[in-house]
Amino acid sequence: MNSKFYASVTLVSVLACIGAPSYAENAKWEKNHPRRTQVNERLENQNHRITNEVKSGEITKSQAQALRQNDKNIRQEERDMASQNGGHITKTEQNALNQQLNQNSAAIGR
Repeated sequence: MNSKFYASVTLVSVLACIGAPSYAENAKWEKNHPRRTQVNERLENQNHRITNEVKSGEITKSQAQALRQNDKNIRQEERDMASQNGGHITKTEQNALNQQLNQNSAAIGR
């Protein structure tokens, strides 16, 4: 009976080790989830727009700082959402983040 128990424990251990690499690969894939990528590309684009508007004198450095803080808060919210959903964000969460980005984008273009 002990040999059956040890055989079962060994089998479970081997299966756990085999499953670990595929989980790591899956976690890597989730980091590049299309909805997360879309939101993060918008954040990057907005940062470039802010920089260009400061250089051209359309906004002040303090205005740029406030806009970047808004984007930083949106990025943190995106990360928090992803951490609660296995590394991705839902379509509803993406829409909510995009609405916030739209508001900030409008403030950049004024």
